[in-house]
Amino acid sequence: MKTLSDLIAEGVSGRRVLVRADLNVPLDGDKITDDGRVRASVPTLKALLDGGARVLVAAHLGRPKGEPDPKFSLAPVAVRLGELLGRTVELGTEAGADGTVTLLENIRFDPRETSKVDAEREAFADELAAKADAFVSDGFGVVHRKQASVYDVAKKLPHYAGGLVLAEVEVLHKLTEDLQRPYVVVLGGAKVSDKLGVIANLLTKVDRLLIGGGMAYTFLKAQGHEVGGSLLQSDQLEQVSGFLAEAERRGVELVLPVDVLAATHFAADAEFEVVKADAIPADRQGLDIGPETRELFAAKLADAKTVFWNGPMGVFEFDAFAGGTRAVAEALVKSDAFTVVGGGDSAAAVRALGLPEDGFSHISTGGGASLEFLEGKELPGVSVLED
Repeated sequence: MKTLSDLIAEGVSGRRVLVRADLNVPLDGDKITDDGRVRASVPTLKALLDGGARVLVAAHLGRPKGEPDPKFSLAPVAVRLGELLGRTVELGTEAGADGTVTLLENIRFDPRETSKVDAEREAFADELAAKADAFVSDGFGVVHRKQASVYDVAKKLPHYAGGLVLAEVEVLHKLTEDLQRPYVVVLGGAKVSDKLGVIANLLTKVDRLLIGGGMAYTFLKAQGHEVGGSLLQSDQLEQVSGFLAEAERRGVELVLPVDVLAATHFAADAEFEVVKADAIPADRQGLDIGPETRELFAAKLADAKTVFWNGPMGVFEFDAFAGGTRAVAEALVKSDAFTVVGGGDSAAAVRALGLPEDGFSHISTGGGASLEFLEGKELPGVSVLED
């Protein structure tokens, strides 16, 4: 696999370099609420600019329906990227002068970017390739997608792995091929259905699996407990029961909440009480793990040598229900383990809660890509770079 360092060594002055970045940031109107992915893209872009390259960046934002939509414009991202690079970043269609960076408008405004028809994606990739002399893949958050600007264009230009992708892949290999034990995985988030594959695969690899967030209530229900009005995926109960049995068979310690914050309704100011996880009132819903569970999870993380965490423990966007997520994050900060925050809401929570990012070994920019790798799936945007 050729890397950004190889490209820089070859010389980039005056060359048009197309960089696939992941700039898919959350917006409140036109205000970026978490610029972590923009900041993560800066080192690769700066290295190319310092070498005199004519940089053209491709990225997406949100899920537009294959046509221009002002609410998904990358204009706010161009402004923030320019601030971080210390130079103006224009939205445009072609690479600019030597040592400049131009950002293409949302690549998903063209329906061919995400087309399932190979010929359509390749036609779009041909158009992108005509704009550049080399391609750098640096958007780890999309490498699990077989899309024109991620996969197809790499087959049409001299291609290189950017610094961010290289760092992320190295971390994933540490989680699968070079890990130290005990290996503990913490999974949260809303739906167990989003993580079926990764749970099945992790049960063959981990020593301990901690389950929190909305998905925990389906596990509790599968154990025969009432969960009141908590988030529940009834259609996954059989699957989850199978996970519980498989964990026991393999000797994997699967740890569920023992208490929760049970609220009257889903709101930031909802009244709540701490109740046992097996005694959630019918008119209440669990919105966070309780204080006993926070201590339990911290204890189960204390002796870990490798930890992967993906998904919040509760509705961390509401201050009253952010304590569980904070407790897990703080336990990782205190840990001597190799700790990986698996992108997505987990990474957003770390920043939203004001926790030190350098307190973790690695904070991923790609939750979906990380999970698919841990599920055992191929990442097309990485495999094509190895050709």
